[in-house]
Amino acid sequence: MKGMILAAGLGSRLKPWTDQHPKALAIVNGQSLLQRNIVYLQKAGIFDVIVNVHHFADQIIDAIERNKGWGSAITISDETDAVLETGGGLQKATWYFSGESDFVLMNVDILTDMNLSAMIQQHVQKKPLATLAVSKRETSRYFIFNEQHILTGWCNTNTGEEKLIRDNPTPELKAFSGIHIIQTAIFPLIKQIGKFSMVEVYLDLAKDHVIDSFDHTGAHFVDVGKPESIEKAEALFA
Repeated sequence: MKGMILAAGLGSRLKPWTDQHPKALAIVNGQSLLQRNIVYLQKAGIFDVIVNVHHFADQIIDAIERNKGWGSAITISDETDAVLETGGGLQKATWYFSGESDFVLMNVDILTDMNLSAMIQQHVQKKPLATLAVSKRETSRYFIFNEQHILTGWCNTNTGEEKLIRDNPTPELKAFSGIHIIQTAIFPLIKQIGKFSMVEVYLDLAKDHVIDSFDHTGAHFVDVGKPESIEKAEALFA
């Protein structure tokens, strides 16, 4: 199985670091977020990874080359002309997954000790179009799931915005953790082009396809999006 790490974002919340550096190279206890997530994928047996780049792309490429991919075979997806968000970034890298049946997609700015191998095993056994890592935690935007843990909608509790895809008498709100396992069969189903989010894709496809979830509540998880979250991450990840 191959993986993709989304590292093209501007990292606006992580200023002042991202005024001079990409968020992918933010340091937690002496190791960059990119290095930590490449090693995280390795622990699940994934050593072939494509990384998309935009903001300070040259710094990311240089770090990968100097460290020989930290033991993985790293391919670059160049988005220096325009950042494409999660969906557009994945769509541009479609070619990389030719011949694969499934792959892992993850954000560079999250750190977790969630059991990725168990998530992969569940995905392979149940064969949904995609499996999303989620947990019960406080946020403003939630995916909505039914009793079978299948995606039925999305909501923003701050704005009241809501999008419901399937009937669901017992909705359960869970926060998305930025890790997906996806069948390559999704590529011809994606209608969006250019710059778009994978959330849009899932909400479009959830009516006719199973988008499953993997609940990792209890595992350590940090969205390293703000300077103060670096301190939290350093307390949890050696």
